[in-house]
This record gives sequence, structure tokens and C-alpha cells, in this order.
Amino acid sequence: MIRKIIKIDENKCNGCGACAEACHEGAIEMVGGKAVLTREDYCDGLGDCLPACPMDAISFEEREAPEYDEAAVLRAKKQKSGSSCPSGVGGGFTCPGHALKTFKRDDAPTPRASSMTSKLSQWPCQIKLVPVNAPYFDGANLLVAADCTAFAYGNFHNEFIRNHITLIGCPKLDMVDYSEKLTAIIANNDIKSVKVVRMEVPCCSGLEMAVKRALMASGKFIPWQVITISTDGRILE
Repeated sequence: MIRKIIKIDENKCNGCGACAEACHEGAIEMVGGKAVLTREDYCDGLGDCLPACPMDAISFEEREAPEYDEAAVLRAKKQKSGSSCPSGVGGGFTCPGHALKTFKRDDAPTPRASSMTSKLSQWPCQIKLVPVNAPYFDGANLLVAADCTAFAYGNFHNEFIRNHITLIGCPKLDMVDYSEKLTAIIANNDIKSVKVVRMEVPCCSGLEMAVKRALMASGKFIPWQVITISTDGRILE
């Protein structure tokens, strides 16, 4: 099948091993002092390894490759950990984004007030659906947020959506590289700033990297920042 998969430039690789360590799927190994994609069927194409590489030796490409085999990845992780438990139970491996957690919250009702009204100023807001040349992009402060962030962080509208044009997406669920669409938005509009709000889980790095690639490809120098939200709803430093 034709799909998105990582590509490692052997000439740029300095053998530090950071990408192999960052790859939660175990698709990358160090061979002869160089990083090698040894299991294409283990590569989910989300690029957790990209930001870990100090040499910018890793990129995406679309080509013929085996389908991502999540079941095989889980089996390999369980064998490595010596656990025969099902994924996520009794210490077996599970993706951090799937890990079950429960948070104790104050269940007192919150009064309805003007401060609780929506701050969303445009529609649509999904990256896949928004028109590249929408008029509201002119002079916009752009917010690119992972789907889950607004649910995890209680004051999301007031602190992040207010006075921003909001784009949301999830690279793991959409299984697309947003960078091309974001590049067109940034390159063809007068964007004043870009703020990325992502979750702490590894799959959200795909969103951050898509914005970074889009900014680079646009050829524009635009102030940007990344804010990470923990799964229990805190802003991480």
C-alpha cells in the first residue's frame, strides 16, 4: 500500500540514537552506528522521532510500504517487557495516549456566566475542512490545537481560543500530514502569530511537527509557540 512513512538520511545521521529512543513503536534501530528503519510495519507514520533528531536527518515520504501493524508492535513490546498480560493490563505495554486514567474532580456545579460563553469566532475549525483562503485568516493570530486539549483544559476558550482563529485536528485519528494544508494557509494569508496547543501524549508531536514544517516551507518568519497540556488538565512547563 502507498502510505506516509519516515525516511532517514544516512549521510546526515550522527549516530546519537535519539530517534531510536523516541520511537515508541520500536521501528528504528542503530545499525553500524547509524539509525535504520528496520521494521517498516512498525512505523505508524506520526513522526515522534522527527523532533528528537538534532541533525534533521528524518523526514516523511509517501511510498509503497507494509501497513502499520499495531498488533505486532504490541506483541513485541510485551515480549520485551516479559509480560504476558493484555495491552494496558498488569504492566503490559500500551500507547501513552491510550493509557487509562481517572481524575478526582470537584463536582460542584459552575454557574452560567458570560465568562463561560464560547470564544470561537469562525467555522469550520477542523484543519481538514477549513478553506485555505478563508477571509478570517487575514491578520489572524492562529491557534492550532489538538482535539483533546479543549476537553482536558477547563479554561480553554478564555485562555486560548479568545482572539484567535482556531484550527483543530488529531494526526493519529485523521492519519494525514497536516503540513501541506497549513503551509498553504500560512503562505497565502497575513498570519500574525501561531500558537500550538497539544497534549503531552507522543502522538500529538505530529501536530507540532506539521506546524513547524509549514512555517519553514512558507518562507515567513512568524512568532510561534507550543503549549503542552497534561492528561489531567495542567499546562506543562
